[in-house]
Amino acid sequence: MRKHSITNHFKDSIYIALGILSATFALNSLLVPNQFLDGGVTGISLLLSHYFHAPLSIIIVLANIPFIILGAFTAGKKFAIKTFVSIIVLGLCLQFAPISDITADWTGNMILVSLFGGFFIGLGVGLGMRGGCSIDGIEILAIYTKRKIGFTMSELILALNVIIFLIAAFSFGMEKAFYAILTYYVATRTIGYVVEGIEEYTGITIISEHSESIKSLLVNELGKGISVYKGQRGFMKENFDVRYDCDIVFTIVTRFEVRRVRNMVHLLDPKAFVFTHTIKETAGGVLKKVAADKH
Repeated sequence: MRKHSITNHFKDSIYIALGILSATFALNSLLVPNQFLDGGVTGISLLLSHYFHAPLSIIIVLANIPFIILGAFTAGKKFAIKTFVSIIVLGLCLQFAPISDITADWTGNMILVSLFGGFFIGLGVGLGMRGGCSIDGIEILAIYTKRKIGFTMSELILALNVIIFLIAAFSFGMEKAFYAILTYYVATRTIGYVVEGIEEYTGITIISEHSESIKSLLVNELGKGISVYKGQRGFMKENFDVRYDCDIVFTIVTRFEVRRVRNMVHLLDPKAFVFTHTIKETAGGVLKKVAADKH
């Protein structure tokens, strides 16, 4: 157990270190030299640094402190301490790493700055999340506010970023505001990809009168773990009282396997009802074993 814990701490540290380096590169070499913005706390820090002509390294640490305090209540002290240390290191890297405009040769092609700035910021935040900390604290605020108000996290983050982008429009002009939106969009997509990984999992639920054949297919031919729920089919409008007992089969696959499983199921039963939904996190079971074997 101790060896496993040390290994996990080492992996987390590597993720966080790479995340900090990626975020530092995005800010010092792409966004700051071109007066570009992002969403979240990073965007707030860039705005404050512009208005008060203060070093971004100090502003980004101070701007994250309230969110780190909230994080201690929403995600625990361990998370808050890890986030605080990561933000301090990020501030030091921003202060001492040289600011260089590597985009000097990209004259008139600021869309590349927006795209790659968003990519490297998203990569940094995503790696930090994999390491168990938050390099950008806006998600912490969203979780805390959701408990108090009841809005979804997406709604809260969107509302906060709309305010940031409106301020950016008045401060830097509509063009920079649109670039900021593009930067933030690329960053969020990159975060999702980094956190969920290439093997984003999908849950598949299958309702069929040929459930035994489908269970055998999933387990014996595809090597998948399954769960079976007892249910009923029928309840049609023409004969509502007619119903049949059935097994509802559930399994989890990678997104690359969804089409294959769906096609194989429909070969067994063209009338099978199949629906899917994204799985954000998995642990244990046969899936864990299969995923580990691939690496």
